[in-house]
Amino acid sequence: MKITLITVGKMKEKYLKDAVAEYSKRLSRYCKLEILEAADEKAPEDAGKAKEAEIRQKEGKRILKLIKEDAYVITLEIGGRMPDSLELADKIDNLGVRGISHIIFIIGGSIGLSEEVCTRSDYALSFSRLTFPHQLMRVILLEQIYRSFRINCGEPYHK
Repeated sequence: MKITLITVGKMKEKYLKDAVAEYSKRLSRYCKLEILEAADEKAPEDAGKAKEAEIRQKEGKRILKLIKEDAYVITLEIGGRMPDSLELADKIDNLGVRGISHIIFIIGGSIGLSEEVCTRSDYALSFSRLTFPHQLMRVILLEQIYRSFRINCGEPYHK
């Protein structure tokens, strides 16, 4: 199976880069992992709704260019479904059983995803109603994907 992460913005902090590298290494036993970064737009603190919509639109166009047509797209959205780890593992496993060999996870920028990206999504996933920095979310997502593969292979994982 191929897993692609499409994220907005670059990783800046070394400790987060190290965590991403560690989970990328761990995941290499289970899948082919690809991480694609779409450029982010500068969002002024006082940006109004129109400016925020414009920013999401620009970032959204960049994201959409990176999506492969045959991929199953999972967007991370605050209002998405909140499965537990076993349910997420089951979701990934069922996609494979259905013959889907490429899953794309999308993490938006600091002000979220454009409507066009959300419309293209096959499944909206949420880890919490809390908001997390999108760079940290990359680490959390990779850990949960890794945990899903461990669960699906019947291997031990920390509960």
